[in-house]
Amino acid sequence: MQRKAQEKQLHRGLEQRHISLMSLGAAIGVGLFLGSASAIKLAGPGILVAYACSGLVMFFIMRALGEMAIQKPVAGSFSRYARDYLGPLAGYLTGWNYWFLWVVTCMAEITAVGIYMKYWYPDVPSWIWALAALMIMTAVNFLAVKAYGELEFWFALIKIVAILSMIVVGLLMIIAGVGNGGVATGISNLWNNGGFFPNGIKGVLLSLQMVMFAYLGIEMIGVTAGEVKNPEKSLAKAIDTVFWRILIFYVGALFVIMSIYPWQEIGSQGSPFVLTFEKVGIPSAAGIINFVVLTAALSSCNSGIFSTGRMLFNLAEQNEAPKAYGTLTKGGVPGKAVLASAGALLIGVVLNYVVPAKVFTWVTSIATFGAIWTWGIILLSQLKYRKNLQPSEQKRLKYKMPLYPFTSYVSLAFLAFVIILMAYNPDTRVAVIIGPIWFLILVAVYFKKGFHKKNAVKTSSGEQQISQ
Repeated sequence: MQRKAQEKQLHRGLEQRHISLMSLGAAIGVGLFLGSASAIKLAGPGILVAYACSGLVMFFIMRALGEMAIQKPVAGSFSRYARDYLGPLAGYLTGWNYWFLWVVTCMAEITAVGIYMKYWYPDVPSWIWALAALMIMTAVNFLAVKAYGELEFWFALIKIVAILSMIVVGLLMIIAGVGNGGVATGISNLWNNGGFFPNGIKGVLLSLQMVMFAYLGIEMIGVTAGEVKNPEKSLAKAIDTVFWRILIFYVGALFVIMSIYPWQEIGSQGSPFVLTFEKVGIPSAAGIINFVVLTAALSSCNSGIFSTGRMLFNLAEQNEAPKAYGTLTKGGVPGKAVLASAGALLIGVVLNYVVPAKVFTWVTSIATFGAIWTWGIILLSQLKYRKNLQPSEQKRLKYKMPLYPFTSYVSLAFLAFVIILMAYNPDTRVAVIIGPIWFLILVAVYFKKGFHKKNAVKTSSGEQQISQ
């Protein structure tokens, strides 16, 4: 009986090092390698302020998630917390929304794979590479969770080593003039080309959509809660360190790039990563960096299929998705849920026939809208969770949101402000139209299917029966 019960539960096969790099892998993708160039055009060097301020808000959101996840580490994470503390409808909307936003994000990633592969095989159609990437990443997600975590660990490590190398090489150029005839470049490019805020504060504000898209994926730590060993120790350490690492990678890399090159030139003469390595005499820099950005896209897509599969599994457990998605393979993987997500991603392969230049902005803005809903729900769930605790229980919390409740309300206000900015900007306005339409469709299905009449909430004792 015990073995049978365990077969219905996700396996706890992820180590702390796995989840730290999985969330990094999810967050360091096209947002840095493709998205940062468009954000720099809007804000100039002031983009550093946008990344730093947004990073601080993301830190508070992750602390709010950690407060709940360490007390109650379950599959489904914030979708389950929304159900428990805000009601079944909130849990249903959050689960399906998170599935949708990662499907959209993965479409951007597999499209990017097709673009990157053209560097080596210019005559092969992009859709073939997009399809190949989707098939390979789907197969990877059928590995036992520990093997999956190991592969994602190395995927993310490649990106991290490349970015850190670029930062070190860039600092040598800035300080010692390496690759510049011994003449230190300094950091005057940060203010010599129209000032630190060349397009004013308005440019910084308009860049926030792409900046927030870049942070999408950090909340992956919560999705892994049902499959991580020793959740209390692993989740706390991962949350506290991942924020600082990502801030270093984004702010550090962009600081170096904009110090070496005038901000107007970034993106117009090829990848700044490639230019930086070529400047110090590495002839194969373009090929090396292309390999890195390829693994970045594959890694982010890999994480996306992982998270969408787990979210469908959780929705099936709540009877809000087909029951088949709640079944596991012998390796403890929600196989049918993974296949369903991969099937939806085939749309991204088809779009490779017809994708115009605007689609990348549209896709990222729609994903950002979905991410902001997720982050907002995390904060609202944490506020309700705290209010439900007795004073003595609050004192016993193992991992607390700093400066509660002030930081929770400030973070919510910041997210609402980003949505207003997206509605103001014509390029991102489509997300503020499509997002609500998607939610209206979900609500209509929720009531038509009679989900509101079903007692889909599991007992807390049932939720805790997770395989150790």
